[in-house]
Amino acid sequence: MIQFQEIIKKYGNHVVLNIPELEIPAGQLFGLVGNNGAGKTTAFSLLLDLIPPDQGQILSKGEPVQHRENWKRYTTAFLDESFLMDFLTPEEYFYFIGDLYGWGKPQVKAFLEQYQPFFNDEVLGKRKYIRDFSKGNQKKIGLIGAFIGDPEVIILDEPFANLDPTTQIRFKRIIEELESTRTVLISSHDLSHITEICRRIVLLNKGKIEKDIQVSPSTLTELEDYFAG
Repeated sequence: MIQFQEIIKKYGNHVVLNIPELEIPAGQLFGLVGNNGAGKTTAFSLLLDLIPPDQGQILSKGEPVQHRENWKRYTTAFLDESFLMDFLTPEEYFYFIGDLYGWGKPQVKAFLEQYQPFFNDEVLGKRKYIRDFSKGNQKKIGLIGAFIGDPEVIILDEPFANLDPTTQIRFKRIIEELESTRTVLISSHDLSHITEICRRIVLLNKGKIEKDIQVSPSTLTELEDYFAG
């Protein structure tokens, strides 16, 4: 479904990402790990056509994401709070996203009902702008907003950051329920969480693929040993 082909991204003379080849099939729960500066967010930004590559291309369903629009119809993402419209209430934000996908308010309301435990009565009906919520609740809003529209591809950067332990567990269950029905790409510094929910993990080091791992019971130990040096 998604293919990186001869991708190089530079800032000045510094190469921040160098991926000759990477293919992510449809329906895979895919994880991306690496230290700060490894190129994780750059990879996702290229995939979403937020920044251009210096060389190569990324294909989604066989079409290059750069200068094309079709992939936007089935792809959603939440990378950070800049993706939010923080001058809206959560309900207004969800209705806006729903409208982009042809969902009316009743359909959005019905969709949100299933996530009431995840929101933990801290988000909906509070009559507050998104900017006035805590970082954790802003993260909840952004994550669930990324599921609106029944996307085929969901891209999430550090989804567990700022979430309390209960919400992290609930979110893992949400992601696990998507297995084989969605292609989900997740980057995270939390090795425990990402090895629990992802079926494949790519480790980036200084912009290059260091390991491409089919997750097994030993994967967490393998990654911990690697980062322990």
